[in-house]
Amino acid sequence: MKAKIIDFLRQLSPFLLTIGLWRLSNTFWNPAGILAIIPLFFYSFIRPIDWFVLFSILMCIAIDYNFETVCYWLALYCLMYSVNSFQNIIDLTRMEKNGLYAFMVFFGTAVLIQVFLNITVANLLAGIWVFAWASILYVPITVLIQRIRND
Repeated sequence: MKAKIIDFLRQLSPFLLTIGLWRLSNTFWNPAGILAIIPLFFYSFIRPIDWFVLFSILMCIAIDYNFETVCYWLALYCLMYSVNSFQNIIDLTRMEKNGLYAFMVFFGTAVLIQVFLNITVANLLAGIWVFAWASILYVPITVLIQRIRND
């Protein structure tokens, strides 16, 4: 019985970590819970798991709610999901460093669009900070999830 509970929690860990990162929003370290994009990206595109796409759509709506944007992150996620269907060109599941470079392209494009919609020095610095912080934390978070799940 104990082994079944531990296995269940291991399978549930990406969902719980995503919700935790979204809830731990902070103006400087995790604005609007944006770090929840890391497990969303990883388990949707790099190491896909069952039912995570539907969960990701809901979490993108939650991130949009915190950011006070109308379907911005949801639209970018859906665009990435449709681009990912061209796996004969680029196979994200076989990328090294847990798909860090693909994440940086996805997240960097999203942050760059937001910065250019209202370009100020403060927004530019905030965009650079958020991009750098998320890129630095991508590998440790993905490695942590993989170790918990025994992937």
